[in-house]
Amino acid sequence: MDGKTSTLTRPGGHYSHFTEAAGLVFISGQLPITATGEKLADASFDEQALQVLDNVGRVLQAAGCRLDDLVQVRIYLDDIENWPRFNELYAQWLGEHRPARAIVPTPPLHYGFKIEVEAVARAGA
Repeated sequence: MDGKTSTLTRPGGHYSHFTEAAGLVFISGQLPITATGEKLADASFDEQALQVLDNVGRVLQAAGCRLDDLVQVRIYLDDIENWPRFNELYAQWLGEHRPARAIVPTPPLHYGFKIEVEAVARAGA
């Protein structure tokens, strides 16, 4: 990994944490895995959600972006009952910024995680 992504865990598959194209930064799905590689599968929903949001923030920073540069966010939840709580955490994380968003209920996620988040941001804004 390069210096820009050294605060991120090494990708677990054949992908990059982000790719820049046509003035946009595409952020790969972020799971509740710490920068040291600890998988938080047994953690509470709040802990997993906060870790994922932190991971998205770290990827944005590595790409030279800020939260205000987010233009679209897609959230995958293994239990739609977590939607209201996620919405609270998400609103606190973003403040007044409101990018386009989708919440997608899914079957169980990899490693038994409860949440995954992918996003698109403006590059170098």
